[in-house]
Amino acid sequence: MIVQEICTALEDFAPLALQESYDNAGLQVGKRSDTINGILICIDITEDVIDEAIRHCCNLIISHHPLIFKGLKRLTGDDYVQRCVIKAIQNNIAIYSAHTNLDSVAEGVNGRIAQKIGLTDYRILAPEEGKLLKLITFVPFAEADRVRESLFAAGAGQIGNYDSCSYNSEGFGTFRAGEKCNPFVGKINKLHHEPEIRLEVIVPAHLRFDVQQALISTHPYEEPAFDWIPLANEWQQTGMGMIGELPQPEDETDFLKRLKTTFNAGTIRHTRLRGKQVKKVAVCGGSGASLLSTAIRAKADIFVSADFKYHDFFGAENRIVVADIGHYESEQFTKEIFFEQIQKKLPTFAVRFAECDTNPVNYL
Repeated sequence: MIVQEICTALEDFAPLALQESYDNAGLQVGKRSDTINGILICIDITEDVIDEAIRHCCNLIISHHPLIFKGLKRLTGDDYVQRCVIKAIQNNIAIYSAHTNLDSVAEGVNGRIAQKIGLTDYRILAPEEGKLLKLITFVPFAEADRVRESLFAAGAGQIGNYDSCSYNSEGFGTFRAGEKCNPFVGKINKLHHEPEIRLEVIVPAHLRFDVQQALISTHPYEEPAFDWIPLANEWQQTGMGMIGELPQPEDETDFLKRLKTTFNAGTIRHTRLRGKQVKKVAVCGGSGASLLSTAIRAKADIFVSADFKYHDFFGAENRIVVADIGHYESEQFTKEIFFEQIQKKLPTFAVRFAECDTNPVNYL
């Protein structure tokens, strides 16, 4: 087992292309070709986590929060980030992080929060925009099934919970092969009319190269014609936050108490209660204040998130209850997601959860 195999397993679930521009997800320390002896899973990487990995002979650490956010200009051990990098390198420990890319997939961080709360019919609160393309190509009738299946296998044609989605219309194409051509149909220097299928599929932008390669490798024409069209559609399978409903309405205070227990929160900061039952719940792991207006527009009764500043609370304006449960508390179950994805792909490999508490916030 090598590091790259674990990277692939995690990135199949949460592609790096989905991370925010400021983020630094992916392999941060170590070589992809290194053999793995053991894996340690955590939320944050600290010196204690590195020491724990050393004790248990784990030479790959998988974290939610990246250790390195900015470029390192020196490695002198002046801060904990530099010390962690130095110690990891000295002990041949690789470090991999999945951060906002894991936030943005439907069954990632926010999907797990929704599950822990017990929400039903949950969906992305703020779906991504501008991340979808439409591929249009033209294929001879007899070859259409083969090309279509190749595109589906490369990741095209997924719409919501449906796959193998395409639109097909009949027509004919014209072309004339030049002297240096080797045409699949038609003759050199003669205008040819070919009955064709106009094939259209939706493609996530980060899969463009793979899908295009699949098209070129299976299309019978020497020079296949195809168009890429950017779409303004929301991509309902990726984005930030989640919204869903409770099976039964709950009293606001009872719901907050349940949150406190479920997430082992030292305290919950919240806006004034509205004296209404909680039914629709919006969530966002980590710093979610930017999604407050989105949660209000979605008519959520309560917004569960973290890192709200003093003035952010005013934005609720008694239209919603804001419940700040703490950053670490909201993302702690991310470790379960890592474990499940690794076990799904590599069921016999030993994986450990970090035992040390990396939450930097304490409550008196």
